[in-house]
Amino acid sequence: MRIGVIADTHVPDRAKKIPDEVLKAFRNVDMIIHAGDLVVLNVLEDLKKLCPDVRAVCGNMDCIHVRNNFPDRMLIKAGEVNIGVMHGFGPVGSLMDVLKEAFKKEKVGLIIFGHSHKAFNKNKDNIIFFNPGSPTDKLFSSYNSYGIIEIKGRNIDAKIVKL
Repeated sequence: MRIGVIADTHVPDRAKKIPDEVLKAFRNVDMIIHAGDLVVLNVLEDLKKLCPDVRAVCGNMDCIHVRNNFPDRMLIKAGEVNIGVMHGFGPVGSLMDVLKEAFKKEKVGLIIFGHSHKAFNKNKDNIIFFNPGSPTDKLFSSYNSYGIIEIKGRNIDAKIVKL
């Protein structure tokens, strides 16, 4: 299974739309996961044109209309891997603790998150923590990015793609 991962798009505040390079890459995925801070719902409509299986959680900057349409966190089964998805909140320094606590009862192999706008891909305590960064905002990062994750059985190959 090939998954396109995006977060912190902040459309139309940071950009008018998702960059074309991301849209092109997501034409060849089985699922798209948006880890929050969409800001407007039409972001998902654009993604659904590329892939019918689009999943999203709300973020701290999403308006009430967006928040009412999506959960704060979700669990997805992909192959033999349980994936936890949550935008995250609070100070970036304590984000790992927030994520671990949110999924402590589930046996996850991968946690996808956003919030920091900074790409992150590390294995900690046998869980891959993956933040695709932001494709539209460089507030806390020197580059824009998105992610591609390939899952085969229990194997997870997670990559950050710089724009």
